[in-house]
Amino acid sequence: MADNGTAFDIVVLGGGSGGYAAALRAAELGKTVALVEADKVGGTCLHRGCIPTKALLHAAELADNAREGAHFGVHTTLERVDMGGVNQYKDNVIGRLYKGLQGLIKSRKIEVVEGWGKLTGPHTVQVGDRTLTGEHIVLGTGSYARSLPGLEIGGRVITSDQALTLDWIPRSAIILGGGVIGSEFASVWKSFGTDVTIVEALPHLVPNEDEAISKAFERAFRKRGIGFNLGVRFQGVTQDDNGVHVTLEDGKTFDADVLLVAVGRGPSTSGLGYEEQGLTLDRGFVITNERLHTGVANIYAVGDIVPGLQLAHRGFQQGIFVAEEIAGLNPPTIDESGIPRVTYSDPEVGSVGVTEKRAKELYGDENVEVLEYNLGGNGKSQILATQGFIKLVRKKDGPVVGVHMIGARVGELIGEGQLIVNWEAYPEDVAQLVHAHPTQNEALGEAFLALAGKPLHAHN
Repeated sequence: MADNGTAFDIVVLGGGSGGYAAALRAAELGKTVALVEADKVGGTCLHRGCIPTKALLHAAELADNAREGAHFGVHTTLERVDMGGVNQYKDNVIGRLYKGLQGLIKSRKIEVVEGWGKLTGPHTVQVGDRTLTGEHIVLGTGSYARSLPGLEIGGRVITSDQALTLDWIPRSAIILGGGVIGSEFASVWKSFGTDVTIVEALPHLVPNEDEAISKAFERAFRKRGIGFNLGVRFQGVTQDDNGVHVTLEDGKTFDADVLLVAVGRGPSTSGLGYEEQGLTLDRGFVITNERLHTGVANIYAVGDIVPGLQLAHRGFQQGIFVAEEIAGLNPPTIDESGIPRVTYSDPEVGSVGVTEKRAKELYGDENVEVLEYNLGGNGKSQILATQGFIKLVRKKDGPVVGVHMIGARVGELIGEGQLIVNWEAYPEDVAQLVHAHPTQNEALGEAFLALAGKPLHAHN
């Protein structure tokens, strides 16, 4: 397109994980790119999601280590948790990553357009009084912390956005939602000394995980003294100077300093011109084909606004995919079930592929084989004093289709798990690989030895 200062090969609306990845890869492939962002590049993940929550979780781990040092013969005591200091550490981590990302974007000659953008035509995005024209448009406007109908956020009723900026530690907290976000905050606050109760309408905590993992997770939380109420829906909340008062549909009531609403994230698509330009929306999500094309002109969508897993690394990979698609490289489509998932609580949960239940639905009960390897047989897990297991799901006489783990630091093992699932490895393929000793990674090797029919540190 003619370059008049407002015309680009690609205009990306939204500078989060999906948007900035699309911009970086497109620029790398020689495209001219405008990246529109109303807030800060990096989006929710960097500023209000993945990075700050994991910084809090690391501080929480240090608090627990200080309390439990005597267990290892190191007599330490926890003097106090200084939320001012914790928040400064968290903000410093964000600041360094943000500065690095800004440098990357600048080095690729990507024009960052600051302001609220709106799709105004098949090739145009309006930002203030400036009209940007793109031969291709990539929508990556991300998500927001959802609430429930009639449940207003304010005062002592907060979402993760406000929870990340608290400069005080609640004495008690009720968390509405036992998924990833709720479980991670429950873990942090418990480590900081908060009395925590989770309210989850579904039958299990981390309900999207394999049921065996969910049950083990609940046992671990119970052992930590984290309370939870499962299988009953939230009815309402009132608040006063003393705190919040939560009522469930079965009449149970809970009182606490704060209520954290962690019922998932909604797509940020309202008022952005999507429907007016003919895009198909379903409950606010932008519907695309498997190649992330919206069906309108040269408009693509990536990240949390596309139905599926709302994970930063999914959006990031989708951004790369769309840039390569636009450049004519015909990249392979992304298999959603092959995207790794991690809950960074204590204990951690890591999974990739399908659950045992889903595998049986897909292939039939008689065609699925599962194996659980207990971390009790793993030397490094004993050193770390963690409990848990690795569960493998395979097609009978076929490849492994699911890897599910629970225990300290298992999120660091998911890399090998996702390679195994995505490369459709057989147990015999992995069993012959050498895993370093003593590592937790070795537990994966032992699990595959057992699944291949030659268990060593496991009972068959």
